[in-house]
Parts: sequence; structure tokens; C-alpha cells
Amino acid sequence: MRNVYSVSQVNRYIKNMFSEDYFLQSVLVRGEVSNCKYHSSGHIYFTLKDASGTLSCVMFAGRRRGLSFRMQEGDQVIVAGTVDVYERDGRYQLYADRIIRDGVGLLNERYEMLKRKLEESGMFDELYKKPIPRYIRTLGVVTAPTGAAVQDIMNISLRRNPYLQIILYPAIVQGEAAAPSICEGIRRLDEYGVDVIIIGRGGGSIEDLWAFNEEIVAEAVFECQTPIISAVGHETDTVISDYVADLRAPTPSAAAELAVFSYTQFQKDLQMYLDQLTGSMRNRILQLRHNTERLKRELVHLSPASKVRDRRMYTAQCLDKLEAAMENKIRAYRLQADQQERLQMRMERKLSEARSSMKLYAAQLEQRSPLAKLSGGYGFVSDIDGNAVTRADMVHAGDLVRIQLRDGRLEASVTQVDTNTTGMNMESK
Repeated sequence: MRNVYSVSQVNRYIKNMFSEDYFLQSVLVRGEVSNCKYHSSGHIYFTLKDASGTLSCVMFAGRRRGLSFRMQEGDQVIVAGTVDVYERDGRYQLYADRIIRDGVGLLNERYEMLKRKLEESGMFDELYKKPIPRYIRTLGVVTAPTGAAVQDIMNISLRRNPYLQIILYPAIVQGEAAAPSICEGIRRLDEYGVDVIIIGRGGGSIEDLWAFNEEIVAEAVFECQTPIISAVGHETDTVISDYVADLRAPTPSAAAELAVFSYTQFQKDLQMYLDQLTGSMRNRILQLRHNTERLKRELVHLSPASKVRDRRMYTAQCLDKLEAAMENKIRAYRLQADQQERLQMRMERKLSEARSSMKLYAAQLEQRSPLAKLSGGYGFVSDIDGNAVTRADMVHAGDLVRIQLRDGRLEASVTQVDTNTTGMNMESK
């Protein structure tokens, strides 16, 4: 049995078919406005019809900026937009992006549509703009071989830099063959390896300049690896290639001014840079000399010879200090020796004096010595314990006493004590 599909599946399949059709994604449809309704939400619903058919259309509120007038029944218009399927109802309709009156500005409409498309694709983004080299040696020009544009570019370029090499690709710049010719010129010069390419032509109507509004030209400019300056028409003319190019010039003459550096100014700049470099080198050399001298001084200061010299000076200073200290010590020792000598003399004098006194005292003592008395017939009497007996009443009869004579000692026994006489009777043992 064959497969059975749901309504939504069929509608989804048809929608995918419409989405994959490139032609339906950007289409221009001419027709008469019918059943035009401005909804409160801001959307506009209407129908386009001609002698043999109708097409449902809608312009959402967010796209209303693409409508510059109020549509009415019977208006002849050209609608730009996308044909797609409204999946829920299973019907297709034209989703309008821009609406213009028929017969008014069809080329302008194509221009705006392509401009919007390329802008949305990012081809106008500054991120992809290549810088124009400041100093170039080869200049590529894509323009008609005759006319004021090529003459202006060559005259101004060679006046600014007589050593410049200009490579001209003689392109067709007007008519049906113009766009492919311009694309071929861009490709050839890009392969050749010039430094900068100028594409352009002189002024004219929008129809005359239309080759530079073609999508294939815009793609060729975008894909070119060489920086491109677009210089089409007069200052008030603006074409698609102006937006895609790396730089827009208002005129071909201005493009030559922007692309080619002034050789005279270049020489002045070189001289200025030379002077600056010379001055900088001179200052740098002077600075390095000062640094060298400073490093020499530091090297001398830090060299082993300098350190030895410093150590010698330090040693000499220490020796001087040591000698001074030694001299002070010697002086102190000498002073001390002098003091000791004087003290010795004083001591000897004192001893001499003491000896004289001792001799005197000895003589006096000799005179008073008991031994001297003993030698005259006297004796020294003491008790048995050695205590001197100087009075008669200090002993009693029967006590033992000792009598020390000059040549010996006697021990005696007291037989009688007489305190009234000058003598006493004792018995010697």
C-alpha cells in the first residue's frame, strides 16, 4: 500500500521546495493592487493581479519602511520580495520587502535591492577592507582606454610620481558587455600582482554607470586580493562598487591622488627621516659614550687592582692606628715605669728610713732587753706555765718556778715567801 501523508507534512514539503528555489527568494513582480487592507497591527494585506492571474501579498509592519506611499485600489506597482508558503493554510504568497510605483525608478529599485542584499551578506563591512599601501610602484587601472578618466588618472599619477608603472586594462564600461569586461580586468590585474587597482569611468546617467551596480562586479571587487579604489562618475554619483571597494574616490582624479604618493613629498619625508635618524643616532652615540665612561669608572672602581689599592690604604690606616695605639701604650708604659721608679725610690727611701728607725729602736730595745739584764747577774722568773712572776705574792711555798739565766734555765721550788724582805728562799732542783 502507498504511503499516506498528513496535510502538515505535505505543506511542509511544499514550503521546503519554495525555500530551496533561488529564483523565489528575490523576485520583482509587476501588477495592479487589489483588496488592499491596512491592518491595525501595521501589516498590509493586498493582491496583485494582471489580465490572467492573481497573487496574494503581505507586507509586515517591520518592512513598512520599504513603502514610500499609501497604496490604493488600482495602483500599478512593482513589488520586490520573496515567494513562500504559509504552512498553516497551505497557500503561497509574496512577502513584500519593497514596493514602488510601476514606471518610476525601476533601476533605482534594483539598485536598492542589491545594495540591501550585499550589505546583509557583509560585503560592505569594514572588517574586509584592505588598507591602501602608502608607497606603490605599480598601479593597475580598469577603465575605458579613451576618455577623460584614463587621461586624468595617468596625468596626475605621473605628475606625483614619474617613476610609477601604470598598467591599463582597456575595459568596456558601458552596455551589456561592460560588467564581464570589468570583472575580467580586475581578475587579470590581480593575477599580475599590481600594488593597487583603480576601477572607474567618467560621469553619466544611472544607465551609463549601471555596469558598476551589477552583482558580478561587486563580487569581483570583494574577492580581489589587491586593494581596489572605486572612482565612478562625479562626486554625487554612488554605485555599488563604491561600497564594496576598499576605498571610494569621488572622481578618477581623486583616485589617482589617493593611490599614488608624491615623489617630491617622499624625498622631503626621506630627508626629514634622515635628519631625525642622524640626530637620534648622534644622541644615542653620545649617550652610549657617557654610559661607557661611567662603566669605565665603575670598572676601575670595582677592578681587583682598585680593591687591592683600597685594601692597602685600609691596611696602612690600620697600621697607623695601631702604631698610634702602640705609641700611646708605650707612653703609658713609660709613664707607669716612671711612676714605678719613683714609687720604688720612695719605697727604698721609706725602707732606709725604716731601717734607721729600726736600728735606733733595736739599740733602745737592746738596752732594755732582759737578756742584757740577765748578763749582769739577773734572772727571769716565771711559773711553771711560763707566766712572769714579778711580785712575791704571785707564788706560794711549794710552787715550782723557772729561772731563766743568761746561759741556761733553772727550775726551783719555793720554800718560803717573804713579802717584807727583798729576797725569797727557794730550793733548786
